[in-house]
Amino acid sequence: MTENAESKSRSKSRAKAWDAARLPDLTGRTAVVTGANSGIGRTAADALAGAGAHVVFAVRDLERGRAAAATVNGSTEVRRLDLADLASVREFAEGWQGRPLDLLVNNAGVMMVPRQRTADGFEMQFGTNHLGHFALTNLLLPYVTDRVVTLSSGAHRWFGARIRFEDLDFASGYDPNRAYAQSKLANLLFTLELQRRLTEAGSPVRALAAHPGYAATNLQSHAGSPVMRGLMKIGNRFFAQDDRAGALPTLYAATQDLPGASYVGPDGLGELRGGPTLVGRSAAASDAGMARRLWTVSEELTGVSWTLGVAGSGAGERERDRGRGRVAAER
Repeated sequence: MTENAESKSRSKSRAKAWDAARLPDLTGRTAVVTGANSGIGRTAADALAGAGAHVVFAVRDLERGRAAAATVNGSTEVRRLDLADLASVREFAEGWQGRPLDLLVNNAGVMMVPRQRTADGFEMQFGTNHLGHFALTNLLLPYVTDRVVTLSSGAHRWFGARIRFEDLDFASGYDPNRAYAQSKLANLLFTLELQRRLTEAGSPVRALAAHPGYAATNLQSHAGSPVMRGLMKIGNRFFAQDDRAGALPTLYAATQDLPGASYVGPDGLGELRGGPTLVGRSAAASDAGMARRLWTVSEELTGVSWTLGVAGSGAGERERDRGRGRVAAER
């Protein structure tokens, strides 16, 4: 075995051995985890709090959020956030009141649900998984000091996965699988463009993405198709890893010294299970031009613009949306 091959082998072994017990001391740090009341979000919040962080459970249902936070051994706080309602997103951000925020974990999401609309009229999966987190991140960015981690999925590689700029809401014919794939591709493109802008602004903040592989959570139980729900129930029982293993890529991306725009997932076959490691993404998810176009459209749809001033960059002004009025021509 060559020296280079040995080095790669050792790196892979370290990645496989990494687990939540190896989290650094996070005492004095603050993290916001969206959707922290269940599944991977709750598990990640539990681990971060256990390592000393003050964790804000950003949840739609306060009662469920409080119940989840009560099971955590550490410092927690529960605040309401409905990512399917931009008014709720703005209210959450306005209530932050200038506190430093070390880590934002954009975890919450919906998966392959029947046709629904957000409070603002967007297709539910794109509106919740992407637009809600897009607005939240930009509104909180002046306070973020370390990194933003956004959850994507292997679904971004599914056949036909693309950003349907001509019909983001699937008005011409709704397909829950393709709508989900579009939202997860959008998560990766958002991370790519966010990191480009942070680097251009001279900010030390990093944007990263992660995916859990195939993890057994309640996310799959909301699929619109009874057949799909049945298949997922079988898969969760016999093939999936548990939510603790599924949360490891999130925790790895949130705490390890990784380059901006990194993508973390399981190291096993098909990235379905295993220890956290850096993984690849599709060509579509690496398209810088597509990422910029999506950003411009997302600004127009949410009314939330890029913030140049972030903690640590020394600036404090907001760039106004200069792309409005050009979006229709770009579509």
